[in-house]
Amino acid sequence: MKRINLREMYPFFKTDVWVEVEDEVAQEIHQFDLHENAYKLRTYRHRAYYSLDRNDGIEQDVLFHSISPEEYYERKLSNEQLYAAMCRLPEKSFRRIYAHFFLGMSKVAIAQAEQVDERAIRKSIERGLKQMAQFLKKMG
Repeated sequence: MKRINLREMYPFFKTDVWVEVEDEVAQEIHQFDLHENAYKLRTYRHRAYYSLDRNDGIEQDVLFHSISPEEYYERKLSNEQLYAAMCRLPEKSFRRIYAHFFLGMSKVAIAQAEQVDERAIRKSIERGLKQMAQFLKKMG
């Protein structure tokens, strides 16, 4: 059991109030103090004194940027060209590129799922991306 002073933890205590807590609780309080002090130091070093969470709409504008109709059309056109280029790939390359870039799978995970060497996956993706680049150059 360890004794802690509640006046050090709570600013509204005007006098010393000593309580006994178990060692695990004292250790958790100490860890919390360390993390809190580290956070304050990072805030000071990086001059991060302001929060976007002020309910004045700043975070809404940052997170949810509305796009113009022209930007929407350009994105749609580029996505269509991208899908057209992907559809011209061989089945293996298409499947591997889709798994890696769209599903977020690592090349190692794809290799394990297909039970092949990771180098084969890497080369297949590289070849597929080169073929797609050539196709997109011809289109545009």
